[in-house]
Amino acid sequence: MTAAADPVKLMKQEVGKAAAALVKSGSIVGLGTGSTTAYTIQFLGDHLKSGELQDIIGIPTSFQSEVLAKQYGVPLATLDAIDHIDIAIDGADEVDPQKNLIKGGGAAHTREKVVDYLAEQFIVVVDSGKLVERLGSTFAVPVEVIPMAITPVTNAIKKLGGKPELRMGIKKAGPVITDQGNFVLDVRFDSIEDPVSLEKTLNNIPGVLENGIFVNCVDLVLIGEVKDGQPLVRQL
Repeated sequence: MTAAADPVKLMKQEVGKAAAALVKSGSIVGLGTGSTTAYTIQFLGDHLKSGELQDIIGIPTSFQSEVLAKQYGVPLATLDAIDHIDIAIDGADEVDPQKNLIKGGGAAHTREKVVDYLAEQFIVVVDSGKLVERLGSTFAVPVEVIPMAITPVTNAIKKLGGKPELRMGIKKAGPVITDQGNFVLDVRFDSIEDPVSLEKTLNNIPGVLENGIFVNCVDLVLIGEVKDGQPLVRQL
């Protein structure tokens, strides 16, 4: 199936293109993880090849974004080599009206949070199906846990009213292993009334490395939609 015959794929490409267009020459760019952000990385590479962009440096948030950046010719650096990030572009699994997020569907939320929170401008790219009135409506909260602490962390989360489930691998026996070598608990809550407080509470549990609630950090959300078979991009 071609992109022209697949409006959802074409919509993701348009959102990725819109985000890439916001990157200026000389920028240090946080490269997010996921299917829509992959198109952003591709378009950044295209802009570099055409000369439309010059002298950008990418900071990858996962092995996936690192591989894509190398594939499309985007120069990379580590956080040790830079002193700031101008712009970060990343996806999300849920976005609420206050631009708070749940991320971590790809188990990369720890590195994503480090990079995205450092950026002077953080842009989120999603399709309209990711918009929710309240976080946790459709997606569990991913919590990265060091393996030796999985049982006590599970018990602590249950005491908070969460329903944790160890994320299992696909085409792999056993649990998902993050880029840091840890496990992921996907935690359902009946209602997340205060995401700011819950983010801090989860991270204060000994053995938790990071959770997928992102609060008070997003500057712009680019939202892709398909209407009458045509892709549209709007802003929040």
